[in-house]
Amino acid sequence: MRLAERLRKDWFLVGIVVAIAGAKLRPSVGVHGGPLKPEITVSYIAVATIFFNSGLSLKTEELTSALVHLKLHLFIQIFTLAFFPATIWLFLQILSVTTINEWLLKGLQTVGCMPPPVSSAVILTKAVGGNEAAAIFNSAFGSFLGIVITPLLLLLFLGSSSSVPFTSIFSQLFVTVVVPLIIGQIVRRYIKDWLERKKPPFGAVSSSVLLMIIYTTFCDTFSNPNIDLDKFSLVLVLFIIVSIQLSFMLLTFVFSTRNNSGFTPADTVAIIFCSTHKSLTLGIPMLKIVFAGHEHLSLISVPLLIYHPAQILLGSVLVPTIKSWMVSRQKGVKLTRPTV
Repeated sequence: MRLAERLRKDWFLVGIVVAIAGAKLRPSVGVHGGPLKPEITVSYIAVATIFFNSGLSLKTEELTSALVHLKLHLFIQIFTLAFFPATIWLFLQILSVTTINEWLLKGLQTVGCMPPPVSSAVILTKAVGGNEAAAIFNSAFGSFLGIVITPLLLLLFLGSSSSVPFTSIFSQLFVTVVVPLIIGQIVRRYIKDWLERKKPPFGAVSSSVLLMIIYTTFCDTFSNPNIDLDKFSLVLVLFIIVSIQLSFMLLTFVFSTRNNSGFTPADTVAIIFCSTHKSLTLGIPMLKIVFAGHEHLSLISVPLLIYHPAQILLGSVLVPTIKSWMVSRQKGVKLTRPTV
């Protein structure tokens, strides 16, 4: 019974394993030009569905209260979309001399370029009792920024496949990402009351569509006889990802708890999660567009597929520790506040 509950709770992680295993068994089903026609069903319909769903689920009216905290937003967005990718690039210059698969290293760089996720950072901030409004704002705002900034970062640090010109990438991004997102927000205005009452499973819908994208991506990989992934590289990348997450969480904690930072303990909680989490839901479709037709696309995707569950598991493990720190700090602030 406990196993069934666990599987139900972590169905998406199980789904990733099943999708990759299914792609390994029958790669011909989901390859480019195969029965599933991923060049249409995935590249356009699936990606557009995810972003329409995001537009429909984003509660823009909840973000207005968090708008005034500019210093907090600047810290998170600069850390996520500038410091993070630049630091990873410097780190990869050292790792490039090792025997780690070069496409997995490029995949680590794509992780650095990704925007924050719409859900996981908010869920963990809420679980701790941190500044949830700030987490919601920065997750949503970071996702909007990521639509423009992430492809630019990917092209800056990695370049694109020569067969996909710059204008084609952004026209496809506009059609499959920006337009569905805007339409979703417009539709939300008219059915807001119904959405609040029924609470549709937005997360489950996006995750289900994402599994299809992951499946077809790996079908392309396993149908390519030239790709060889060694287990040593994979284990090493897993270790590097966990190390990166812990290091950046510690770094954001140190910076946001300095005496002159101006951040409350609740702000620090939002900063720790929003600055270090990366979006798989937005990331995989973007990689699919920017690296369309690239023979090593799925190897490039592997670090992001590892980073996503790792950030949730690591964050969940640290929730009690961060919560006890925040409560003790808040009590300390109340005790030192002069009485009138």
